[in-house]
Amino acid sequence: MGARRALHFVFKVGDRGASARFYRELLGMRVLRHEEFEEGCRASCNGPYDGRWSKTMVGYGPEDNHFVAELTYNYGIGEYRLGNDFLGITLVSSQAVSNAKKMGWPLTEVTAGIFEAEAPGGYKFYLEDKEQLKQDPVLKVTLGVSDLQKSVNYWSGLLRMKIYEKDEEKQRALLGYADNQCKLELKALGGAVDHGTAFGRIAFSCAKEELPNIEALMKKEDQKILTPLVSLDTPGKATVQVIILADPDGHEICFVGDEAFRDLSKVDPNGDKLLDDAMASDNSDKWFAAQKKKKASA
Repeated sequence: MGARRALHFVFKVGDRGASARFYRELLGMRVLRHEEFEEGCRASCNGPYDGRWSKTMVGYGPEDNHFVAELTYNYGIGEYRLGNDFLGITLVSSQAVSNAKKMGWPLTEVTAGIFEAEAPGGYKFYLEDKEQLKQDPVLKVTLGVSDLQKSVNYWSGLLRMKIYEKDEEKQRALLGYADNQCKLELKALGGAVDHGTAFGRIAFSCAKEELPNIEALMKKEDQKILTPLVSLDTPGKATVQVIILADPDGHEICFVGDEAFRDLSKVDPNGDKLLDDAMASDNSDKWFAAQKKKKASA
């Protein structure tokens, strides 16, 4: 069996310009690729919406060896309601802390040397004020869960993640597929998980041959499959196979065939320009302002 890899987390963004500024100028990430779509994704990558949308991958380096963010923008939707499901991404970058201070972006020091910054849409990022790591500086994604042991059983038992830490007193656990990859942290909320309408999705890759096995295992264990194994086309790029699952709390999980995804996810040197051109040609904000209306809230 091939190694599994943590790939990205999907964020829905209502303000593409402000989001681009946060990820590029504050966090110091770069646009790895940008794609425009005329209709909704067959695997609901952009959420439960059928209309025009875009996908922008941003990160500190190629998706082959970095955990990145996928920013999905649905034309005509200006904001999403946050739940308590996504608790934050932690990364190491004194430069990001410095950038935030220079930009006048609100920062809260939550513990010595760790600052909280909020991305447009309310998504929290925790910035460790240390020199950025030469390898991937993104350390972990933190998700809220209702029952820690039940979630650990799912992620470690069914999805074969290694348990790196488990703290019963603090009701948290740290899991991952490899020492040098972004980890998944699970934190008990002490109540139910609310996904709001801003709910995201965490993605992993595996050998293509494993995908039917994952699907069969979930069926056997009576676990939720949101999208059965399906092939997704991106014009001019590789066709990938994916399956979308949901954990006991409804957190969405994507598994994609690794070989095709490596081809699909090659860095596009024109990514920044494609994003900037798309934002420049998107007159929806001006139209809504002229009509004295607000974009829809999801």
